[in-house]
Amino acid sequence: MTDVETTDAKSPGYRPRDWSQHPPYLSPEYKSTVLRSPRKALIPMKGSLSELTGPVFGHESLDALDADLTRNGRVNGEPLGERIIVTGRVLDEDGRPVPNTLLEVWQANSVGRYVHKWDQHDAPLDPNFFGAGRCATDENGRYRFLSVKPGAYPWRNHHNAWRPAHIHFSLFGPSFVTRLVTQMYFPGDPLLPLDPIYNGVPEGARERLVSRFSIDVTEPEWALGYEFDIVLRGRLETPMEG
Repeated sequence: MTDVETTDAKSPGYRPRDWSQHPPYLSPEYKSTVLRSPRKALIPMKGSLSELTGPVFGHESLDALDADLTRNGRVNGEPLGERIIVTGRVLDEDGRPVPNTLLEVWQANSVGRYVHKWDQHDAPLDPNFFGAGRCATDENGRYRFLSVKPGAYPWRNHHNAWRPAHIHFSLFGPSFVTRLVTQMYFPGDPLLPLDPIYNGVPEGARERLVSRFSIDVTEPEWALGYEFDIVLRGRLETPMEG
């Protein structure tokens, strides 16, 4: 999350970001933060015109398959796993939709393996699943993509450490410095109470990272549906990663 302030604090309706809703940079139970977290207070920097107006990547070059992770990595068959539909709205602090926001998602496959050279987890790769996609919000701030439910995986943070099933979200606003990153979890996951990353989010805010099962979004005989709204600011803002 950027520390460049991109909104005029004197503008009507402006609400500064509530940092108490976000995980701290240093969370000792999440061991890698001990090494990478800053030890001194961050210095706010006023953004220049070039930073606040660009560059913006990807809005004009979205492909028809970008939002369908069940097809954009297909080689010779269907990806393995439980098909899901994920949809929701990107909203501002007053509940108004934020249109034309670029969302990028990435995730592990159905058995908890990423398509990445650093992921050497002893689980098979799926030749028909790339694990990444993107889409843009419509005029109502709504996004939608198709995928398979990701599996849990070990991550060696502590003894017998397993990450809950989750999907990573990256949101781009009107410029690169407005990028925000968060994670979406699934309801009822028994690993959530044991996960230092999830529990690093302040109590009362972490539940906003858990999607809602929706029978209305679910498509008969094809895929289960989940809803996940993302609020950018205000007292109900979605926790973002530092």
